[in-house]
Amino acid sequence: MIEFLVLLNQKVLRTMKKTILLRATLIILLTLYSHLITRETSAQQTRPNVLVILVDDLGYGDLSSYGATDLKSPHIDGLLNRGMKFTSFYANCPVCSPTRAALLTGQYQDMVGIPGVIRTHPENSWGYLKPSAVTLADVFHQAGYQTSIIGKWHLGLESPNTPTERGFDLFRGFLGDMMDDYYLHRRHNVNYMRRNQETVDPQGHATDLFTDWTCEYLKQQSKNESPFFLYLAYNAPHTPIQPPQEWLEKIKQRETGIDPGRAKLVALIEHLDAGIGKVVQTLDETGLSENTLIVFSSDNGGQLSVGANNGALRDGKQSMYEGGLKVPTGVVWKNHIAPHSDTDFMAMSMDIFPTVCEASGLTVPAGLDAVSFLPTLQGKQQKPLRTHWFFRRREGGTRYGGKTIEAVRSGQWKLLQNSPFEPLELYDLKADPLEQKNLAESNRKKFNQLSVLLRAEIQRYGTVPWQKPLTPYSKD
Repeated sequence: MIEFLVLLNQKVLRTMKKTILLRATLIILLTLYSHLITRETSAQQTRPNVLVILVDDLGYGDLSSYGATDLKSPHIDGLLNRGMKFTSFYANCPVCSPTRAALLTGQYQDMVGIPGVIRTHPENSWGYLKPSAVTLADVFHQAGYQTSIIGKWHLGLESPNTPTERGFDLFRGFLGDMMDDYYLHRRHNVNYMRRNQETVDPQGHATDLFTDWTCEYLKQQSKNESPFFLYLAYNAPHTPIQPPQEWLEKIKQRETGIDPGRAKLVALIEHLDAGIGKVVQTLDETGLSENTLIVFSSDNGGQLSVGANNGALRDGKQSMYEGGLKVPTGVVWKNHIAPHSDTDFMAMSMDIFPTVCEASGLTVPAGLDAVSFLPTLQGKQQKPLRTHWFFRRREGGTRYGGKTIEAVRSGQWKLLQNSPFEPLELYDLKADPLEQKNLAESNRKKFNQLSVLLRAEIQRYGTVPWQKPLTPYSKD
């Protein structure tokens, strides 16, 4: 009997030990799980919001901080002072659609099917966004961000290439290229203003509408636990140069003797500057500026024929000279990027893609042409992003004033063709930053080297179709 009780006691003890061990194991597992969930939630909450502000046709010299003397841009200048200002930042293309395609896909524009400007009429439209192209909105959406675009899209007028079909949760803005009137919001008498897929007809100046919608969105997002990716793409200061009348009168009174055309453009830019000031103020008031990465840039250089100022640079919009490609740019991220810092590090529009992904802790898609410049933003030394830089715009015939032009830059050397009816030109940008001395004949060795590079790149672009397919094809 005693032996039986001893055995029974031992069995009970073993069972109790197993139960205690099992319970302890469960507690440990639950603790680990809770810790992982907490870390994941914490990471989600500490991921930065991302705001990319892209303006349209802003010249390299058309901000006070970039040398303008007849123009006051305190709000954009103040924003750039909060972070790093770039003095050697380049648009992928000297016109609209291609640069936007490059920025949103991290690839050269030809490689995603948009070598030229997308327009209303098919016979004059030069792009069709590649179905398999992954957009910034796709990447951020899949990572749990709220993704939105407010403003100008210009990458497709119909399904499947509308914003809400390319990764954006919300679209409030203009599908098309330019507006024929900033108050009527039409292009060729077609209303391209949308809220998601719905056609809308809001009242007011487009700059004010995009500003107000952005401030409204930011206030909503300040109450949301999920981070956001917002692409704010203003139409201004693109033609028509149509500032509100009170802004124009203010410029005329302040800048006595100013050229009338220049006065209108200055007023349009200062009106835009005030709008961006309201956006920044909303970020501050809602506390979002504490953890929002902000990128500011332009899609190409300023249009000289309407009074733009590209500083001392040669030429402007629609040109492969520096004035068409070099654009004012800055990046702000509180406690991550030193304020009042300037850099001459060279980057271009498409490099924004991997940079904001990396800064947000997101996996950068494979196979991009773009390279992150996050180390530069963090004050670290960084080697050049690439050995060769390519710029291209493809359009056709003289009927619409279109042309195919291209350039390649390698180190200090730049080879360009600014007209299909003129020979290629070679410049040494280190010795001749204003592109005054064409060395095409005197340095045939460098000319031939760059010519071979440019030709090979153009052949690579030829592998991607850029017109709407006759029959639909899948993203695969």
